[in-house]
Amino acid sequence: MPPTEKHFETSLKRTGKEYTDLHCWIDDKDNKNERHDFTRIWDFGPQIAEQYGEEGVREYIEHLREDMENKFKKIRHQYKDAMKEAQLYFGIVPQEK
Repeated sequence: MPPTEKHFETSLKRTGKEYTDLHCWIDDKDNKNERHDFTRIWDFGPQIAEQYGEEGVREYIEHLREDMENKFKKIRHQYKDAMKEAQLYFGIVPQEK
């Protein structure tokens, strides 16, 4: 997942605002898992809308989307590397020389 500061940059590009407090709230280490849970958008959305408006809610969702995209990208690379290692180990593909 990108560092919180990266989220500031992407929000700034999208909206002209960094939404620093919002991104720090989302990435708070004691509540991070709960606040990244897509099923909780409806729970947190009204609070975010009240404080930051509808644009803030969109930035919350974008934050989650960016983190999910990066997490799955990392997992795909790990899977690809593990599969290559297993295929080499079992002789399914020839070893590179």
